[in-house]
Amino acid sequence: MVKIGVLVSGGGTNLQALIDAEKSGIIKNGEISLVISNKKDAYALTRAENNGIKTAVVLKKECRDAREFEEKIIKLLEENEIELIILAGFMCILSADFTKRYENRIINVHPSLIPSFCGEGFYGLHVHEAALNYGVKVTGATVHFVNEIPDGGKIIAQKAVEILDGDTPEILQKRVMENAEWIILPEAAEKICKQIKESK
Repeated sequence: MVKIGVLVSGGGTNLQALIDAEKSGIIKNGEISLVISNKKDAYALTRAENNGIKTAVVLKKECRDAREFEEKIIKLLEENEIELIILAGFMCILSADFTKRYENRIINVHPSLIPSFCGEGFYGLHVHEAALNYGVKVTGATVHFVNEIPDGGKIIAQKAVEILDGDTPEILQKRVMENAEWIILPEAAEKICKQIKESK
């Protein structure tokens, strides 16, 4: 099994989708071995603990700088022999040094069809607000490799979601999660795990 480490900051709905996908056999070449949060009260940690997954917390304020913060994360990833890193609502931009170290081994899900509504400042509800303000009729989600440019890595999977009359950012966020993010993130994780396994 390819060991997966998931980096989280919040409620962990995408983490839950990954846990469920592992249980249902959608993810069959990987296993979630570690969940790391940069917030000690993130509900994602509870989700992990409820499913017997090892957790760790690394707080930026307890580190001298961003470099030490990343070094602590790397140490945890190495100790747990993590081969694939999934960012599931992780609200920290990783440095070029970090992303190069794990080239083609970090994936992220973004709640729009990249290259629309992505990059710095586009996260959470901001993405859906921008889509609605612009008046696009279709949005969706994208799973991509993570490099030094926010949302700039190669695209692995995309799924479109229709925008409906009367949508608010909150309603749209929920539909994009349910109809796109929670489907393509586990599928992409399995695809990459399979590739890692085959390349061993």
